[in-house]
Formats: sequence, C-alpha cells, structure tokens
Amino acid sequence: MKKGQIAEGNVTTVEFPNKGIVMTDEGERVIVKNTIPGQRVSFAVNKVRKGKAEGRLLETVKKSPRETADTCRHFGQCGGCTYQSLPYEEQLKIKETQVRGMIEQAIGDACAYEFLPIRHSPRVLAYRNKMEFSFGDECKDGPLALGMHKRGSFYDIVTVEDCRIVDGDFRAILMATLAYFREQEISFYHRLRHTGYLRHLLVRKAVKTGEILVDLITTTQDWRNVQEQEPDERAKIEAALLEKQGRCPHAGTVNEKKEKQLLAGWKDVLLALSLEGTLKGVLHTKNDSVADVVKNEGTEVLFGQDYFYEELLGLRFQISPFSFFQTNSLGAEVLYSTAREFILGDNPDMLADKTVYDLYSGTGTIAQMLAPVCKKVVGVEIIEEAVEAAKENAALNHLDNCEFLAGDVLKVLDTIEERPDYIVLDPPRDGIHPKALEKIINYGVDHMIYISCKPTSLARDLEVLLARGYVVDKVQCVDMFPNTVHVETVVLLSQQKPDDTIEIDLDLDELDATSAELKATYQEIKDYVLKEFGLKVSSLYISQVKRKCGIEVGENYNLPKSENARVPQCPKEKEDAIKAALKYYAMI
Repeated sequence: MKKGQIAEGNVTTVEFPNKGIVMTDEGERVIVKNTIPGQRVSFAVNKVRKGKAEGRLLETVKKSPRETADTCRHFGQCGGCTYQSLPYEEQLKIKETQVRGMIEQAIGDACAYEFLPIRHSPRVLAYRNKMEFSFGDECKDGPLALGMHKRGSFYDIVTVEDCRIVDGDFRAILMATLAYFREQEISFYHRLRHTGYLRHLLVRKAVKTGEILVDLITTTQDWRNVQEQEPDERAKIEAALLEKQGRCPHAGTVNEKKEKQLLAGWKDVLLALSLEGTLKGVLHTKNDSVADVVKNEGTEVLFGQDYFYEELLGLRFQISPFSFFQTNSLGAEVLYSTAREFILGDNPDMLADKTVYDLYSGTGTIAQMLAPVCKKVVGVEIIEEAVEAAKENAALNHLDNCEFLAGDVLKVLDTIEERPDYIVLDPPRDGIHPKALEKIINYGVDHMIYISCKPTSLARDLEVLLARGYVVDKVQCVDMFPNTVHVETVVLLSQQKPDDTIEIDLDLDELDATSAELKATYQEIKDYVLKEFGLKVSSLYISQVKRKCGIEVGENYNLPKSENARVPQCPKEKEDAIKAALKYYAMI
C-alpha cells in the first residue's frame, strides 16, 4: 500500500480501543479507526511504516450485519459514540473479547485465573453525569456551534442537540446557551489564531439527587476580536512571547462591565428553563491557556453555589466543577461493588484489622467505601483539589479512619510510615509509573486490586507484577461507557506462595543418594528445561506434568479459583521437556 491510496476492504475485527483491522480484496491488512466488525469500508491510506498501513475512514460502503440498533442523528458525524449502531449485547461482546485477548497475551501460561463475564451499565442511554461541550463552528466561518468535536477533526464542532448519552436537561441547557450567545453575536475562541471569547460549557448533573451545576469557560479577551490598527513590531513580539508561555496574546482585553451584563443575561436564560433537575449553581470560569482544555484560572459564582451532591452506595459526595468523579454514577456503583466483592470475597471481616492504601484515590470514593470495614485507609492523589474534596466527603460521611495525602504516588509513598496490608490501585489512563510500581511491589502485600480504564496500560503493568511474584486470580470488565469504545477492568492479584513442602524423616547415612536423585525445586526444573531445551515453562505446567506422572503436589497449588477459570494446558513440546527434567532429577 502507498500513502494517499484509496481502497476498500472488510473489517474483520477491532482491536482496543477503536482500531479496525481491514482486509482488502488483495489480502492486504490495514488499520482503520472507528469501524465495526463486518462492515465494508473505503479508506485513504495516511501512514505506511515498516510494512504496516493505516488508513482514514472515508465511507461505510456496507453496514455490518450486527448493526441493528437505532442511532441518534449525530451518529457518525460526532466523534463520541462509535458503537451506537450495535445492540448493547454486541457492544459488550466486543469489549470483553478485546480485554480478554490483551489479558491472555500479558499473562500467557504464568497462572490460572478466572475471567468473569462483563458487567453492564444499569443505563445504556442518558447515563452521563458530566459533559464538556466546546464552542466553535461546524464549517469554516459558519454560525456558532456548541457540542462535540466532529469525528477526525480538531477544529469543527457538531451541535449535539439530540445527544442520547445525556438526559433532556443537558440538551436544554446546551441549546439555550447556544441560542443566547448566537443572538448576542459573541465569538468563540479560535484555536489557531488564539483569539475569541467562548471556549467550553461544562454541565454536571447528579443522578441520585438531580442537582445541576453549569459552568461557562471563556477567555478574558474582547469577544469582538476587532483590531483598530495593525499591531506594531513590539506588540507582535509580546504576543509571540505570550504564546510561547502558553498564554493567549490578547488576554485581559475584555470590557468587564459589558461582560458582567452579558453573563447576567445568560444566567437569567438558564434560570428561566423548565428542568427536571434542580439548578444549584451557575458559574463562570476564566481560561487564557493556549491548550484546548478546560482549565480553571479563576471561577466566580453567578448564581447559587459552586458544588452539588451525588450519592453512591449509601455515601454522599460533594462535587465541584473540576472534581474527578466517575461520569456514570450508576455504573460507578457497579464498578465499586465489583471491587469490594473481589476484596472481601466471602469474608466481610477480612480487612477489619488492616491498613489499606488507596493509590490514585481521586475524591476518595473507593477509600470511603472501604473505610467502614477496615482499620484505616490512606488515599494518595496528585490533584490537590481532589484531596481536599476527599477530606470534606469523609467528614460528610462521618468517617474518621481516612487519611488523604496530596502528591505524586512515587514520592508520597516514601513519606508514609504505616505500611499497608492491602493495596487498591486506580491509576489514570497511562497506568502506573515504573518506579512507583516497583515501590508498590516491594511492600509485599498478599493481595491487590487493580482498577483500570485503559486495558493496554493494565496489560503492561500486569506483566511487571507477574514477573515479580504476583499472580492474577480474577478479572472482570465493567462497562461504564455504553455506545463508546471504552471499558473499565477490575483485577484481583495475590502474591504467589512458595511450593508446599513435605516433611520426610530420612536417615541420610542409610541413603546412598547423589544430588541428582534428590527432589528438585520448581525453579531448578525451569532452569534445566531452559538450559537443555531453550524453553520457558511455568510452575502451572510443571504441576500439571507432575500430576500426570503421579507425583504429589500441593493440594491447592496453581489450581483455578472456580469452575469457569481459564486454565492453559501444557503443550506437548514443553511436557516432554519437563518429563526429561523429572527423569534427570530421578523424580520419575
């Protein structure tokens, strides 16, 4: 394939997160994102490297037989919901298959583990409790738009007035805001020129309490973007320096009196809306950063308060505009219930006298869920605002055995005197820093829970944990993001125990034995097989061959945790090599 070539092919499978594997009629393999298994698509090749080709989706020539679900009118244009055309059960199958494949590749034959069926979201539609809408235009110099980025575009915005993953209150607030600022002829922030006023609209709504928070994010620029005269050389240099520092060159030019009037009018429009939920706060946040992100550089309250309340699993949480909180409240209950079930198992008192580390703790949701059943929880989170929220929420829920520390996990771990008995990991998408992971492993706790929102990062970290003596007991996916490509995964790990030993009363003076005739350890067998046959074998495979040869092994050694566990079987080549080692050590 050559760059720029246009071709067609059939999507055979999709790798996480959205990499469709397309086979052309000529038998060539191309990665095309945002496709669905069974589709026939046309694409333009935009990258060829080391024989691997990637293409940009141009058109779905033929739908997949799986695509039988209704879609909103923005589907395919909006970059949000890749799987919306699939029935929900089909979405779950794809996600589970993707994660299972990555876990199997990471674990290999290192241990037997249980891969439990994926758990679904209680809601498939209208499940999100937070949306960050962007201002822009749908085409160059077109009318003001407010919504989501167009698929494959950094600049174009699709106004998503019929978005299905939020409820009617989100849509009403979006459309009322758009209509108001269109009428006022206010400009949006242009990402290339770094000029303009309107940036984002942040809407948060609690599922349990129905409370709503709305925040308008703008620059501090004059929204007219009119320059009365060409800037001189000095002004150009100052603007270039500001841009290099990540600042908008025209910051601070807004007329504060006019801005106050403009925002008061917007607030009144929102207060006049008939909403199912309760509007608790209308806010305005300033952001002059060049980066296209929602950044808080000062927030004022135009109405009400700058927080609202949500409830999860009987606990109450105070949430501010920029607090991290799972975007699917009901799905979060499923996720955290799964983690709690993995941790406690059949013993509700398992943590009664134990100290738990909740690393990457966010606003402390997991910590507070575990606090009632353990001695102490120590949460570590790098975002200071989240740590303060966690402290407030712990007090709100009358929990006095939670300690929350602000800072990078890598550094904070060195300052905590009390060592953990149990560790819960819920890292950001990129996973755990290798040096931090090394410190976590060195605690040597018997069990850990790893909650991941990106299975590729999880698979990478699992390889390190397995190499350092941990085994995977259980894996379960939880779908928190219906209609999208994303999925959460919960993994239970335990420290691998030494082989069971058998006490034998022997008089060595009466036994004429060479070193080769004494029983060998699992590690000695592994070393022998590697040296003589160039094969790596696991303890699981050795125990399987031992049993076949009638050699007694520990009763529970490397056995699956349930009837549904995936137990890899020793290949013939490795079985023969292990038998040769057993013969060498005179064990058979």
